[in-house]
Amino acid sequence: MSALSGVSDTAADHERLRQALTLAEDAIGLSEPNPRVGCVIADDRGRTLGVGATREAGGPHAEVVALQAARAAGHLLRGATAWVTLEPCAHHGRTPPCCDALIDAGLARVVVAIGDPFPQVAGRGIERLRAAGVRVDLAADLGLPDVERAARELNLGFFSRVQRGRPWLRMKAAISLDGRSALPDGRSQWITGEAARTDGHGWRRRAGALLTGVGTVNADDPRLDVRLVPTARQPLRVIVDSRLQTPPQARILPPPGAVLLYAAADEPARRAALQARGAEIALQPGSGGKVDLQAMLQDLAARGINELHVEAGHQLNASLLATGWVDELLVYVAPKLLGEGAGLAALVPPATLDDVAPWRFVDVTPVGDDLRLRLRPPGRERF
Repeated sequence: MSALSGVSDTAADHERLRQALTLAEDAIGLSEPNPRVGCVIADDRGRTLGVGATREAGGPHAEVVALQAARAAGHLLRGATAWVTLEPCAHHGRTPPCCDALIDAGLARVVVAIGDPFPQVAGRGIERLRAAGVRVDLAADLGLPDVERAARELNLGFFSRVQRGRPWLRMKAAISLDGRSALPDGRSQWITGEAARTDGHGWRRRAGALLTGVGTVNADDPRLDVRLVPTARQPLRVIVDSRLQTPPQARILPPPGAVLLYAAADEPARRAALQARGAEIALQPGSGGKVDLQAMLQDLAARGINELHVEAGHQLNASLLATGWVDELLVYVAPKLLGEGAGLAALVPPATLDDVAPWRFVDVTPVGDDLRLRLRPPGRERF
């Protein structure tokens, strides 16, 4: 009995880590490119001393926020326990190492939901804590696999960028019951209802970058920003535009938020016009006069993008799906039948049904009058 009166240590650890995970959700839409982390500190009688979540890049991490809250409340920290959703950092980046802050505060124990894959941490935070005499327990070793999975899920994009060198790629689409994403003339606003659109903006908020193609820019003139839910920051807006055909007057270009166009060939006059509107141009030429999508994803990872949220037309969707790099489908299905029109993706028909790549449902959730489907390729939650 040490963390919460009347319950076992494992049960207390589970409850505190779940509390820390809830706190970490406050960092969604704020901490990019840093991972979303939550921290709870309590004394040996189970009294909560301080809680915190990671702030914006350059701001304090969750552990420091929790320590500051405890000190501001006048609590003594020596001998306390911290529950944190990700291994405390051990390197000096924009902020000092969190493991040193925990050591200096005199904590006796730190419980970690999952290790940090970042090369400058990757076990070193735990090693430094233990070397200083702090007891460190991992959720996996405590028999809490659900907590470890939840901690990884919260930061799938961060793990993807660090371990695979590319963002977690989530493709969003709104379709009718018969699988149409637009009418024959290209109109798609609005297939789904207001609740689904608001929910979609919540998923936009999670992302470091929102990606679309020049075809969608020309057809729909979207803003592609987060405006239907509160957010502390606007994701980077990315356009795949092989020949720089984005109109300088397009609604996607003005602030708030930055805009990045990937092109396959330079068009000096068009580039100058777009740059005058504040857009950044990156050349990533691939085969057939198209943008090299693999190089684009690697470049986005180098820019610190953890989650890439795609809202594009059926041609670009098909190109991305053909690569096998789409990690998740986020599909809103409206109870409507449209008949002829564009589908979710202009895929090449398979020779047989055995050639069709399978997907697995992650969840199915009613959203207003529509249905939200989330799917992933088998095993994609682990990489």
